[in-house]
Amino acid sequence: MAKIFRLKKSSDSLGTKRIGYKIDYESVLNAAQYEAVMHNNGPALVIAGAGTGKTRTLIYRVARLIEDGIRPEAILLLTFTRKAASEMARRAAALLDGRCERVSGGTFHSFAMMILRKYAKSIGYEPSFTIIDRTDAEDTINLIRNSLKINKSKKRFPKKGTLNNIFSLSINRCDSVKETVEKEYPHFSDEIDSIEQIFGGYKEYKLKYNIMDYDDLLVNLLRILKENEKALLEINSKYKYIMVDEYQDTNRLQHELVLLLAGSRQNVIAVGDDAQSIYSFRGANFQNIMFFPESFDNCKIYKIEENYRSTQPILTVTNEIIDAAIYKYEKRLFTRRTDGETPILVSAANERQQSEFISQHVLKLREEDVQLSDIAILFRSGFHSFDLEIELNKLNIPYKKFGGIKFIETAHIKDLIAYMRILYNPRDSVSWQRALLLLDGVGPRTAFGIINMITDSDITINSHNKLSGKARGGDSIKELFAALSDINHRKYSVADKATHFAEYYKPLLKRKYDDWQKRWRDIDMFLSIAERYTSMASFLSDMALEPPVEAVAELEAESKEDEFLTLSTIHSAKGLEWQAVFLIWALEGKFPSAKSVESVDSVEEERRLFYVACTRAKDQLFITYPTNIYDRETGYVLSEVSRFVQGLDDEMLVRYVLVEDEE
Repeated sequence: MAKIFRLKKSSDSLGTKRIGYKIDYESVLNAAQYEAVMHNNGPALVIAGAGTGKTRTLIYRVARLIEDGIRPEAILLLTFTRKAASEMARRAAALLDGRCERVSGGTFHSFAMMILRKYAKSIGYEPSFTIIDRTDAEDTINLIRNSLKINKSKKRFPKKGTLNNIFSLSINRCDSVKETVEKEYPHFSDEIDSIEQIFGGYKEYKLKYNIMDYDDLLVNLLRILKENEKALLEINSKYKYIMVDEYQDTNRLQHELVLLLAGSRQNVIAVGDDAQSIYSFRGANFQNIMFFPESFDNCKIYKIEENYRSTQPILTVTNEIIDAAIYKYEKRLFTRRTDGETPILVSAANERQQSEFISQHVLKLREEDVQLSDIAILFRSGFHSFDLEIELNKLNIPYKKFGGIKFIETAHIKDLIAYMRILYNPRDSVSWQRALLLLDGVGPRTAFGIINMITDSDITINSHNKLSGKARGGDSIKELFAALSDINHRKYSVADKATHFAEYYKPLLKRKYDDWQKRWRDIDMFLSIAERYTSMASFLSDMALEPPVEAVAELEAESKEDEFLTLSTIHSAKGLEWQAVFLIWALEGKFPSAKSVESVDSVEEERRLFYVACTRAKDQLFITYPTNIYDRETGYVLSEVSRFVQGLDDEMLVRYVLVEDEE
């Protein structure tokens, strides 16, 4: 009788590296990148310095895994924008083939949304839950506070925005509300019981009306992974290789999720740069990347230090700045671009002089054929550029300042989204409240009564006969329900629904806003975005998780010229690069700020922020500071250059003092 050989089923697991790849990884990558790309099974941390090709490393590893026979769907790529994930998949496909575009990728929040749609019922939610934004969350928190009749006359009780910050920080840091108040808001310690009561009421309210806020996506995903063993097994069996980008920006909650998603295989690779951890105000935890290797067994560490962005003179300065950090992974960035201009430190007598120098030097660079779009002015805080903006306007230098209200946060766009959310989740009380209060004669009491009737199933979008036309606002209420019912009944596409809601809303917009024509341009943009979608769930998810950043008016340059200078906070500039960078207000007391010097951790984050600003420069770096500045907050005259560059010698950082031209 013949003997039997049993063939093992494919396990999506790598043993040895394959020989004979389509891509010649060793020749197209530097040695450090190649080592990281060829990492096989088990946990790994890739410390990739600024400008060292972090994204390139991830892209090539995706391609290499697929070349080794790993199914694309078994690879989970978590990034901090969905655009980054799709761009990586697209570039990997260009390297290899279309299989790379089937990689499972997205942000932590979009991934959580996808999992929750499938398993929401296990934690008491319906899969049709909707996401409320920060403003809606704050209004809901205020509603809970009022319903609990907590004394508003107390001078020291936190406002709705502060309450939302407390709740968000406690969630993202995996701390209790009590711990968060004691650490971050100790002046409200006497009100902890009331704050916890509001937090509990807020959670109950969201569950009752089938809504979640942004933080709930991660919290509820963690609940499912911890409480639903079947779901965890299914998810672990589907995603065999996990890659996480920008690990220095993860919070404690995201780190917990990574540990669970890694499962017993621990095939997780985290990529990031400890020197660029600058988002603690959002709950990001610097310790996640520092202690990542201790979270796993036999974790390998790869360091990528060859920089492809900046000249060596710029890197010499940035290396010195970050070398002084207390907590860090030791690394030294280098480049083959050994020539270049030495960075410059400019001392101005006052803020006006600083603004004049920058404006004049921008014009000088422009005359030297450096495009305005290749120049950026970076600053610690948004108000630091106010004086400079006046000077730029005076010289007719077109610029764009990054920041301001997001497109999705404008009132008129939020109104339209409320109608869409009501169709998708008829229990969405926040959206009902918004839609009803737009109507003439409808106040909070009337709106509250109608929402209760909807919750108790006395009325629905399609069955609203119990509504009285005699009450204040009765006719307009019936018109709203009729519009909702009509659009709900018809087999409209997402774009058609949005268009019909826009037409219904137009008279309300005209009555509410004097500048309604300008706002209608935003609505036109909203309608064109809706045309890209075939699913209401996808549309609403993207509006909540990956919204367009700016309003149409903000997308236009400050003048009619095609190119413009970039003005940006450093936080908004992370990940970008320019040929010439001006870092302004490098003044002790401003950068680092006076408040930050009270804490070692805060000063260290300010140092990393300074480092991020300087590493945006490719060819030229100018650091400026005004002296003899009276600071109203501290009562001191500020005159000393930032501690982050105080110890650098003149050969490394050339010092200039501005003087007025006598002519």
